[in-house]
Amino acid sequence: MSEPRKILVTSALPYANGSIHLGHMLEYIQTDMWVRFQKLRGNQCTYVCADDAHGSAIMLRAEKEGITPEQLIANVQAEHSADFAEFLVDFDNFHSTHAEENRELSSAIYLKLREAGHIATRSITQYFDPEKKMFLADRFIKGTCPKCGTDDQYGDNCEKCGATYAPTDLKNPKSAISGATPVLKDSEHFFFKLPDFDAMLKSWTRSGALQDAVANKIAEWLDAGLQQWDISRDAPYFGFEIPDAPGKYFYVWLDAPIGYMASFKNLCARRPELDFDAYWAKDSTAELYHFIGKDIVNFHALFWPAMLEGAGYRKPTAINVHGYLTVNGQKMSKSRGTFIKARTYLDHLAPEYLRYYYASKLGRGVDDLDLNLEDFVQKVNSDLVGKVVNIASRCAGFIHKGNAGVMVEGNAAPELTEAFLAAAPSIAEAYEARDFARAMREIMGLADRANAWIADKAPWAMAKVEGKQDEVQAVCALGINLFRQLVIFLKPVLPVLAADAEAFLNVEPLIWSDHNVLLANHQLNAFKPLMTRIDPVKVQAMTDASKEDLIASQTDTGTAAPQGNGELVKEPLAAEIEFDTFAAVDLRVALILKAEAVEGADKLLRLTLDIGDEQRNVFSGIKSAYPNPAELEGRLTMMIANLKPRKMRFGMSEGMVMAAGPGGEEIYLLSPDSGAKPGQRIK
Repeated sequence: MSEPRKILVTSALPYANGSIHLGHMLEYIQTDMWVRFQKLRGNQCTYVCADDAHGSAIMLRAEKEGITPEQLIANVQAEHSADFAEFLVDFDNFHSTHAEENRELSSAIYLKLREAGHIATRSITQYFDPEKKMFLADRFIKGTCPKCGTDDQYGDNCEKCGATYAPTDLKNPKSAISGATPVLKDSEHFFFKLPDFDAMLKSWTRSGALQDAVANKIAEWLDAGLQQWDISRDAPYFGFEIPDAPGKYFYVWLDAPIGYMASFKNLCARRPELDFDAYWAKDSTAELYHFIGKDIVNFHALFWPAMLEGAGYRKPTAINVHGYLTVNGQKMSKSRGTFIKARTYLDHLAPEYLRYYYASKLGRGVDDLDLNLEDFVQKVNSDLVGKVVNIASRCAGFIHKGNAGVMVEGNAAPELTEAFLAAAPSIAEAYEARDFARAMREIMGLADRANAWIADKAPWAMAKVEGKQDEVQAVCALGINLFRQLVIFLKPVLPVLAADAEAFLNVEPLIWSDHNVLLANHQLNAFKPLMTRIDPVKVQAMTDASKEDLIASQTDTGTAAPQGNGELVKEPLAAEIEFDTFAAVDLRVALILKAEAVEGADKLLRLTLDIGDEQRNVFSGIKSAYPNPAELEGRLTMMIANLKPRKMRFGMSEGMVMAAGPGGEEIYLLSPDSGAKPGQRIK
């Protein structure tokens, strides 16, 4: 038997400036499934991560909230950790880049690069906010696009015409932080001489460490010629000060990937069996894998390996890149309720539903993954409940009733057990290659065969025939054994289902090699339902809640909104809009002809509205405030009549009624002045 592999795995570091959403979870779930598979196979696999805790954005948010950056990142880390834990993402260590290990490693790597001649210094000219007394990153500068003349564009690209430019090309530039007109100012900056590593990168990026599509993209940048990388920022900045350079700080992307090393080093101090140098030294024989999204490939496939090479460390074995998440075929949207936070999902649905759906869709490429909510419900209910759990629920009762819960010895279908045994190497190969979708297809193919065999044998019918009891027990015992095989194959994806199945099966925690043997003369514990079907109403409630999050954030804008510490903090107003944009809103008086609750929806009312020359059907999330919707009938309200109709699960919504209030039971439909008539335009 071969020696266990030593594997270190990381996911990209979530930024400590906001909540985790389902797009983020795509990465952490797939990494966790791969790590669990390696551990199930007996390999020494260690999974580390950390919050990315530095940068101007964190400094400014902390200032706005009236707390220190340290307090902010501690609060966010607690939130992130809870979300990951409930999604069953089992880090061996979840650290922070704002840690002493990272400070020491970042300084040491920088000094090694400097000593080797890979650091340059030169003066650059940047915009400076005279009120905030700080240099402005591109995203903190707004102005008029120099190409098309569109106002309110950021300092590096125009969202309207797509042009890219230098911030100094903007017309009428303003600081997005203070509103002041920025001035140009010179400052000395430090640069990593990335072109020094051109030959190494051309070789390494074609070594098999990257997927072909990623290597091809990197080749475009390499062929265009590498540029020196600015690794410094001026005070004020939340981060680590550069050695021998007071007032100069490492750019967040310099110390962020070093955070992988720092998190592992922090873990090594608590795990004597782990040795830092054995994994990171130049001659290390351990394996190192990074899981990242395609938006940060340049940092991981160019800057990071060059930094490691220049500082005398090993490079990654592979960088596994994935695409973005879309929902219902479109970019995640707050207005559609498809920008779903991890916590919002967890408030409504079990984490293993999403883990399985992601697994069923994830190949080894960099294609985007679509979370189609209708398909999500159908697939989970069909595969996990209708196929896998169904085998155990079909067979367990007959064993308990007919043989006191003891599985008899024997193999009622040798060709079927052989098929399960023969499939294991291919399933393992798919897991190893991160082709989770293929693994799930093969596992569900086995489940289909097991269900078809059980249906053909029909133990429920045999149980009624005298003299068939032994055959019933043989069929059901094999059914439970086949279920156990499927649980082993699915354990990296569904750890809770596996733990519950192990309790029912009355076995120690299953490992991969257990699929080689069948249980015989074995006592089962009482069977309890292992998984329930997804109720589509809960999915709708989740998307409704995501819309409510948006409504709440809009309601709070420009008001004194309570923060987590209970204090009132004045929030900034939303971005200004032109009068012509506002004037385009067609606001009409509407008579509520009918108001009724929507079956299957917790918060929606269906309103039939008369706007003079036509009737409209509108869904509105105001049920909590109007539990007796009939009382709204005959009342006048106001609606946006030219809002694009939106197809909902319950029908088409043809506009929006106007309401105000903090939410819950305190939502108040707006009413026009007395004497108003249905259809009258409000100006």
